[in-house]
Amino acid sequence: MTKRQLKKCPESPNCVSTQTQQKSKKMDPISFALDPKEVKKIIKNVVESLQRTELQSESTHYLHYTFKSKIFGFTDDVEFVLDPENKLIHFRSASRTGYSDMGVNKERMTEIGKGVKQALKNRTTSK
Repeated sequence: MTKRQLKKCPESPNCVSTQTQQKSKKMDPISFALDPKEVKKIIKNVVESLQRTELQSESTHYLHYTFKSKIFGFTDDVEFVLDPENKLIHFRSASRTGYSDMGVNKERMTEIGKGVKQALKNRTTSK
């Protein structure tokens, strides 16, 4: 990741990102209205509630997690970048090995996205 720009998705169909130009891999970023520190806490709570997840690195506006698949133990990398100026959460989820991921990365990020959006909504309406 450089200057809030996530690594590009490879040509193989085992990656999704909010910053890719590849239509089949493109997902929408998540908007937020809270303080970025609160948003980062929400992301951490949602992601860390999932199984086989480990935080690899963290900085002010960045989180990097790994996920291990249940059966074969394959590692996937999931990254989040907060864009406080545009109030957006960008993310990327990609398999480290293999060609196809059978839709796992998109499914994972859809699930995480729903959890983050719900938590953001709950925090915004409770203020």
